[in-house]
Amino acid sequence: MSTSASNLYCLDANVLIQAWQKYYSPELCPEYWINLMELGNLGRIFIPNAVRDEIIRTEDDLSIWLKQSNIPIRPVTEKVTIALQNIYSADPKHKFLVDNTKARSLADPWIIAHSIVEGATVVTKEEKVTQLNSNRIKIPNVCDNMKVRWINDFQFLGEVGIKFSCRIEK
Repeated sequence: MSTSASNLYCLDANVLIQAWQKYYSPELCPEYWINLMELGNLGRIFIPNAVRDEIIRTEDDLSIWLKQSNIPIRPVTEKVTIALQNIYSADPKHKFLVDNTKARSLADPWIIAHSIVEGATVVTKEEKVTQLNSNRIKIPNVCDNMKVRWINDFQFLGEVGIKFSCRIEK
């Protein structure tokens, strides 16, 4: 995992979903969403098409916001497909990144593949699985295996310089 900060970040769906539903709701922290739009304008962040699909699958306020946002959405390309194949061939455990029984985490391998192709840092709320006997594997595990830099959303805020100011609304 590289220690130098990348200027380009690929966002996992959970970074948007949990922020919207929990701690950075637009009512509580509209600046967060304004900042994401600005980072999209600057070309500093993007999401793979698979992440977009995961979010807009549920027609809610977040999906409406995302459809209206200017966050770049990256399509699957031949290079991304090759990167995905390399992820799966690098380690048999990588197939456990997607939970096929619940059709969850379908975008996870694509996030890593896009990041490999674009030299981007993955931003995710997932944490590394450290149990040796576990069949579970998460984005950070695969990123480490594939030498892709990953950070959590709080590290992301610091790296891109987002600071929040609180005030009492009158």
